[in-house]
Amino acid sequence: MRRLIILPAIAAATFSTAAAGFAAAPPNVNEQDRGFLTALHEGNLAEIQAGKAAKRQASHEEVREIGKMLVYDHKKLDKEVTQVAGDLGVDLPSSPSAKQQAELEQITAKSGTEFDRAWLEAEVAEHRADLAAGAKQLSEGSSAEVKQLARDAEPVVQEHLDELEEVQDEGKTQGGGDTT
Repeated sequence: MRRLIILPAIAAATFSTAAAGFAAAPPNVNEQDRGFLTALHEGNLAEIQAGKAAKRQASHEEVREIGKMLVYDHKKLDKEVTQVAGDLGVDLPSSPSAKQQAELEQITAKSGTEFDRAWLEAEVAEHRADLAAGAKQLSEGSSAEVKQLARDAEPVVQEHLDELEEVQDEGKTQGGGDTT
């Protein structure tokens, strides 16, 4: 009889442990969340590479300084992205997308003010797209953690965009568009 009492106790303990495991499982992550995490990670990796390129190749100090800021901020953002992706069981790529890599190769093939203009143009476009992707994540994502990443990244990306546009505008007003 004692055996019968022990078996139900083991079964109850096993059921409680299994139920606790289900409660600890990450919340549902929809395709929007997965896509956003992947794109955000690839974008961070691309921005880190682009920032390093600007530090190396830019002809204007302002562009080099923005490059440094991009490297620092996107490394910090990517730590958060990889942590959340790991917690949610989302596998991330190990490099920027092929398109991002090709674009950077085209830009780094340039030099001087031509590099600066192409780099600024690409970065402005990329940061605008990042803000739009964050807004889409907030409206279509299902994971609270991934939505929080979008909220946390927004002011950083907006600051980058503001800095990039300011330097880009200064170049235009100072004759930066003139190659002669």
